[in-house]
Amino acid sequence: MLVKTYGSAVYGVDAATITIEVSSGDGQLNYFMVGLPDNAVKESWHRMETAIKHNGYKMPRTKIVINLAPADVRKEGSAYDLPMAIGILASSNQVPEEELNKYIIMGELSLDGTIIPMRGALPIAIQARKEGYKGFILPKQNAREAAIVNNLDVFGVDNLAEVVNFLRGDAELTKTEVDTRAEFSDGQSHNEYDFADVKGQENIKRAMEIAAAGGHNVILIGPPGAGKTMLAKRLPTILPPLTLPEALETTKIHSVAGRLTKNTGLVYQRPFRSPHHTISDAGLVGGGSNPQPGEISLAHNGVLFLDELPEFKRTVLEVMRQPMEERKVTISRSKVSVTYPASFMLIASMNPCPCGYYNHPEKECVCGPGVVQKYLAKISGPLLDRIDLHVEVTPVAFKELSGERKTDDSSTIRERVLRARAIQSKRFEHNAIHSNAQMEAKAVQQICTVSDVSRTLLSKAMERLQLSARAYDRILKVSRTIADLAASTDIQPEHIAEAIQFRSLDRENWAG
Repeated sequence: MLVKTYGSAVYGVDAATITIEVSSGDGQLNYFMVGLPDNAVKESWHRMETAIKHNGYKMPRTKIVINLAPADVRKEGSAYDLPMAIGILASSNQVPEEELNKYIIMGELSLDGTIIPMRGALPIAIQARKEGYKGFILPKQNAREAAIVNNLDVFGVDNLAEVVNFLRGDAELTKTEVDTRAEFSDGQSHNEYDFADVKGQENIKRAMEIAAAGGHNVILIGPPGAGKTMLAKRLPTILPPLTLPEALETTKIHSVAGRLTKNTGLVYQRPFRSPHHTISDAGLVGGGSNPQPGEISLAHNGVLFLDELPEFKRTVLEVMRQPMEERKVTISRSKVSVTYPASFMLIASMNPCPCGYYNHPEKECVCGPGVVQKYLAKISGPLLDRIDLHVEVTPVAFKELSGERKTDDSSTIRERVLRARAIQSKRFEHNAIHSNAQMEAKAVQQICTVSDVSRTLLSKAMERLQLSARAYDRILKVSRTIADLAASTDIQPEHIAEAIQFRSLDRENWAG
């Protein structure tokens, strides 16, 4: 008897339906599986047979052929166990086949029939709704993630027997329902960090506010213990809240990577990823024989924080250059090519020298001649060219640490950021970009016009401070964001002056 069940395969952040054809009938006892299954799929025979017998059903003692269609696409992972097991039971008349064409079924089986969590539930659910399936049967731990998708019945199950009884009509499954908008709104109101916790560092907080308002990349340079990591962790709290489409897109990436915790629905907060400096190229941008998203994609719509930037391998840093420009990364292999989104804000931090105390107001640097410049040279010019704000972080004085002076909290700063972003949204409503940081050179010339006074100030600053030529566009972009924060139509001289302060590493004599 030939029956069909339906599963799904995830490629990148999208899914494609897989038809699982099971034929059992006369012939010598033998099992065959075709359709380019990988080793994890091939090994499912032993899991399925044991799970079927353990739950009191019969494994057919005949010839069984399973075809995973389309047959020219490689099938990977263990989540095909459940649909194949249901297909075997249906082909041997232990499960009626009438309802099978209404459901996408996915899940890995353990030997006792327990259904184990899977990856990629959200993109599979989106594709199932698109293709008109009535429901999606999957592991209970992934049910809330899939239930984000409306107009699709999502049934979370714990074991094989539950699915069989449901398809036989002997028992009902509880439909998982999620009020996506209510949970999304509630989830955005909880922040672990707040800028009100930061004592002193007012100029650094101002730089972070400018970065958030314009979507600018930032590098923080300062001695150990100055607060670089503390400030970076609080940046997501002043960024505009995720929109629902952004949250769905971000959740899809985390779902594919298997990074969602059990019984989790949407990703409510902007991601903050902080990989260790020993990370590999593939770990950062993604890769593998079955390409998986890397840290830059997991930071999509959020912040990628690279602490101790010069300690990262140079090759690892260089592979970021193209994704930072294109805001996506394409991973190509011999038989597959997938594209993951990678629109993130880069926040980097570094010590000014190997000992950490160059330019320190109290401690003396012990690095030899040329060591500071050599340390900075570990970061390539093209990468620094993609970082708009270079901010020197100085240690906080005891008086500020012990003081009771109140500073703006994250919600107050976020309100100012949102007003500036609203101005940019209106400015770029007919363009493919969304913030000042994304402007190309031509757009900078058109939008960032300055008065003669401002131009003279910029010219003198570049000459006197020995700023490099690449600093010019960056200063104009940042000054445009500062003007937006001030609700100013034109870029004023004071906006140019403030932007010039944030180009420390472009000063040719910065490292001696």
